[in-house]
Amino acid sequence: MRIDGFSFGTIRINGETYDQDVVIDRGEVRLRKKKPSKRYRDEFGHTPLSADEKIPWKCERLVIGTGAQGALPVMPAVLEEAERRGVEVTAVRTKEAIKLLRDAGAATNAVLHITC
Repeated sequence: MRIDGFSFGTIRINGETYDQDVVIDRGEVRLRKKKPSKRYRDEFGHTPLSADEKIPWKCERLVIGTGAQGALPVMPAVLEEAERRGVEVTAVRTKEAIKLLRDAGAATNAVLHITC
């Protein structure tokens, strides 16, 4: 997996540019479908990452990129589910998450927020 660049609102992975949040699941990239989390928006002031989404749990480590400014809230239920599954979670700003992913192996998945 090659992450070529990141700037507010855009990320380039394996030569393809995305202008929406992405999920990296065992080397495959897909767009994050945050609709299931929208109902929590008023509570958090921003659509959070919730356990209602299709989170890529088949991993040893989940890296969550919380955006350029670190504004993506991660709901406690996500962390509880990760603990239940034995998945280590690292939630950091997206720029730092990309650095972690460059050195990560196949046992690491990610959810990357590309704005805020």
